[in-house]
Amino acid sequence: MPPQFDRVQFLARPDVSGATLSPDGRHVAYLREEGRNRGVWLLPTAGGAPRRLLSQTDAARLSWSRDSRWLFLASPRQLFALATAGQAGSGAIAKLGGRWEREFETADPASPAAAIVLESPPLVSRLSKRWRLYRIGVDGKQTLLHEDARQIVGFAFDDRAKLAFVSVAESDKYVVYRIVGGRRREAMRCVNLERCSLLSAGNDGSALLETNVGSDRVRLARLDPGGRLQTLQDDPRGEADIDEVALDPLTRQPLIASYRSTVAANFGLTPDASRHVEAIEKRCPQRNLRIEVGRGAGARWLVHERAGSLKGERLHLYDPVSGDFREILGDAGFHHGRTPTSRLPETQMARKIAFAYPGSDGMRLQGFVLLPPGVDPARAPLVANVHGGPFNLYRPEFSAQSQLLANRGYVVFEPNFRGSTGLGREYMFAGKGDFGNGRVQQDIVDGVRYLLAQGIGDAGRVGMIGASFGGYSALQGVTFQPELFKVGVAAVPPADFGWVLRWYSRSVDRVSPGIPLSTSMRLLSLDPADAAIAERLRAQSPIANAPRMNRPVLLLAGGDDERVPIRSVLHYAAELKTLGKDVSLFVDAEGEHQLVDPLTREAYLYLLERILHRRLGGVEPKRPDKALRQHLRRNLLLAGSDFRDLQ
Repeated sequence: MPPQFDRVQFLARPDVSGATLSPDGRHVAYLREEGRNRGVWLLPTAGGAPRRLLSQTDAARLSWSRDSRWLFLASPRQLFALATAGQAGSGAIAKLGGRWEREFETADPASPAAAIVLESPPLVSRLSKRWRLYRIGVDGKQTLLHEDARQIVGFAFDDRAKLAFVSVAESDKYVVYRIVGGRRREAMRCVNLERCSLLSAGNDGSALLETNVGSDRVRLARLDPGGRLQTLQDDPRGEADIDEVALDPLTRQPLIASYRSTVAANFGLTPDASRHVEAIEKRCPQRNLRIEVGRGAGARWLVHERAGSLKGERLHLYDPVSGDFREILGDAGFHHGRTPTSRLPETQMARKIAFAYPGSDGMRLQGFVLLPPGVDPARAPLVANVHGGPFNLYRPEFSAQSQLLANRGYVVFEPNFRGSTGLGREYMFAGKGDFGNGRVQQDIVDGVRYLLAQGIGDAGRVGMIGASFGGYSALQGVTFQPELFKVGVAAVPPADFGWVLRWYSRSVDRVSPGIPLSTSMRLLSLDPADAAIAERLRAQSPIANAPRMNRPVLLLAGGDDERVPIRSVLHYAAELKTLGKDVSLFVDAEGEHQLVDPLTREAYLYLLERILHRRLGGVEPKRPDKALRQHLRRNLLLAGSDFRDLQ
């Protein structure tokens, strides 16, 4: 068995992030953490040392202008244009945020040196609501491109830099409009949560988009001037939605289609692109690759290499002329908070294996399993790690929590139960709102039993963990399937999914941009206003069935959680405590739904390791240092039998 690596190595973030290739393929820009500062750096792709362009920024994203001479840096309060070729003029060009919120959308794909910004009306306003799309040049000059009473969710420009298409949200659907002579003409409709994401437009009135209109899976399609859809690329395996399309930075024509729902795969869309994709994948076989294309004399391509066993990503430059392939920025380290640390050795991480299994009703389901190296999987404890959402998915990428558990000797199951995204509309809608102790929960149980039947995992040592919906599912498991699940760990969990849905549906968050959450939930058979659905979810909720829960449970919550109100978690914990159940509760008073404080994240992993060690027999965790002990003592409000010495 590999050595036990430190918790913070699994939580660490890379020093280098946001790497992006200039359209001319001559430079890679990236952000680099340097102690308390985050700087902007530029690396010439032909060779030579990188240079720092800016020593301090709070931006988390970089975007190149089309002419490769400017970088756009979007922070919460402003959009900054940074010169890269020695020319003057760097500075803030637009305010972001604000009451009339402005958000940076993208660098202008058609104009040489401009950005696209979307302005949204206040959430609560007596004024008529108007959404406005602006082009803002590096000199700060802004041009209004489109104004609409409905929320703008997409747009595309033709080769003459004119706005050619715009898509808007209209109640429960999306409508794509063609802009002709400054006037809108309806081009297509996307109903029932169909996707229609605009990518680019041609001068002939056509549009390129990702859509599942007329198809189960999201595919690459061309909308011709007559309104007909022509499929250009669909998953050859007939399994996954398209994830990303790499466009030629000059012509905006599609070059590479990528899929990442189960096995990662890239497909060239032209003979030349196919040849280059094949050459790149020979250098990085069976990896999750994202490829950025450069165009022009001396242009290189940027390859982002990821994998289920690789913490962070590796970056490579590919020369399409010579075939040269070399790693860049390989000396970059990692950090947790302000503490530097090293990359986890990939050779000692668990393989993340995609597999399909049959549900008890015969439906073909998807998931991943991580097998701890050097451990007999038949004798290892098994943990189901359930994703949140529920309309989300696990991808073939590094999962810090799952890899930590594998390093501690656990087999880890990551289920993509029905209702998960990325595997087609039929798969997503197959949950049919049965998110209590019903069909969706049974998919997770079926996956665990399938692995056990294959000789993977010890049937007497099985637990379930998760965050958000995954936490809710973990509570369902220890409540309704206690013969299988011996322990549950639930972070930011709704103890009554129906109640949280009703509360959350009044908020501004959206499952689909521009469509109210209540509408999306209704279309997904989870109408928060439907009394029958609410009663079914209440009757099957962990809180309503607290008396029957007899397994140890660890709860983690954020005091300022915008999605799962802290009062609902406290109510459930108090109910369990009153009933004499073995419950532990950790609360980060300032935490939101995403618990981001470095000490809280480390505390979560320590508590997780400890309760699983005591209940399932994995490796005993390393003792916490002084700072972590103090954080635990401050925030562990209830200590069950596994944590009484921490208070």
